[in-house]
Amino acid sequence: MNDFISALLANDLERLRAVPKADLHNHLLLGMRLERLSGIAGRDIVPFRYHGGGIQDINDWIREQYIPVLKIPGIFPKLVEAGFQQAVDDGVTKLAASIDVGFGHLYGIKPEEVVQTLQIAHQRIAPNIDFKPSLGFSRRLPVSKLLRFFEPYLYLNYFTGIDLYDDEQIQSVQNFREIFRFAGQQGFRLTAHAGEFGTAAEVKEAVEILNLDAVQHGIAAASSPEIMKWLAERGVQLNICPTSNVILQRVKSYATHPIRILFDHGVKVTVNTDDVTLFNQGVSEEFLHLFQAGVFSAEELEEIREVACP
Repeated sequence: MNDFISALLANDLERLRAVPKADLHNHLLLGMRLERLSGIAGRDIVPFRYHGGGIQDINDWIREQYIPVLKIPGIFPKLVEAGFQQAVDDGVTKLAASIDVGFGHLYGIKPEEVVQTLQIAHQRIAPNIDFKPSLGFSRRLPVSKLLRFFEPYLYLNYFTGIDLYDDEQIQSVQNFREIFRFAGQQGFRLTAHAGEFGTAAEVKEAVEILNLDAVQHGIAAASSPEIMKWLAERGVQLNICPTSNVILQRVKSYATHPIRILFDHGVKVTVNTDDVTLFNQGVSEEFLHLFQAGVFSAEELEEIREVACP
């Protein structure tokens, strides 16, 4: 019996944290515990509460609670370090995390400084983590603006992926076809948030139009056997965040989470955090919740862990 399975069977969170694992759906600047963010900010940050407003509730919290923190001079390196430290504390050995492509422009930080800050923190805090940095593209912005933000990073040869996020209904994925085609030609790994609040058909549409390597969330696909079969045949991976889905009321509970349905239909799934600051769960806790709720056996969760962290 390996360490991961025995730790699950013992309901031992600390032992789970000692086992290597991946976090492939992580927004790095929201990747630390709320208490750590409060310590960095020098004041108590009000915890996130969901009020039924979808992604807008998150955006409202960011505007009211988080943006004032981002405006503190010299805060960026501290936030990056905190995100890496959370990953280390949770035993993450492979981290795919994103930073918004327009972040530097908005806060007067040059792309070179963004990259240098990430490199320094990675080597100082988490040198043993296989780090896959991505640039996040907000659906709220026009493609022309995203391209202007994206271009300076192309010459730095640091970021390895792009991710489309925010409210799925703001604009069609069709609008992003060319920017994703271009990024794919440059060798970027292509991901997008789809099927979190949207439909199974929209998951398939995003994969087809954007030629995605993986889908962030994608849980709506569980409502369509045909689309699950299609995803399984193509080996499209869904990077799922159970606690995020529960708190945002996309599913009623861990016990009813559709990750089980997806798994049973042969879809490749992984278990991830999304935003530790908002949802207060590390990857180890995500695995433990699924086990305690009877969604998977310990052996099945080990199989899922190995998909992301072989």
